[in-house]
Amino acid sequence: MRKLLPAALVLAVACAAAHAETIGSVDTVFKLIGPDHKIVVEAYDDPRVAGVSCYLSRAKTGGIKGAVGLAEDKADAAVACRQVGPLQFKGKLPRQEEVFTERASIFFKHVRVVRMVDSKRNALVYLVYSDRLIEGSPKNSVTAVAVPGDQPIPVR
Repeated sequence: MRKLLPAALVLAVACAAAHAETIGSVDTVFKLIGPDHKIVVEAYDDPRVAGVSCYLSRAKTGGIKGAVGLAEDKADAAVACRQVGPLQFKGKLPRQEEVFTERASIFFKHVRVVRMVDSKRNALVYLVYSDRLIEGSPKNSVTAVAVPGDQPIPVR
């Protein structure tokens, strides 16, 4: 039991760090039964770079299937990451790392945000895309956060 406690704490911290905050939503299709189809805007704070927040907009399927969690959301998503405070790196960053993931269906589909380090331009690049167990979607969106030139990005 004592060996499991540190792993559980790490998992809890990781889950808390990647928690989405819903900023708002707009309805796109009226559904007579169940919630409407909508576009939801959520904010995520980069868990390894304090001072960077990413705003993710994505489709959410409504209707009866959406209400009970059986709907598969469309692969359309967009991301905009911005510096919202002083930048502080929590250790060295890998050149590429998945930062956030959100389930887009009950089975095997996720919306993922990956951070890439562009050392040459001293920038953090964020890519959003959707994947499935068998076949994902080529639809994607990219954004970048420029890091001041006097603050090098610590890279592993």
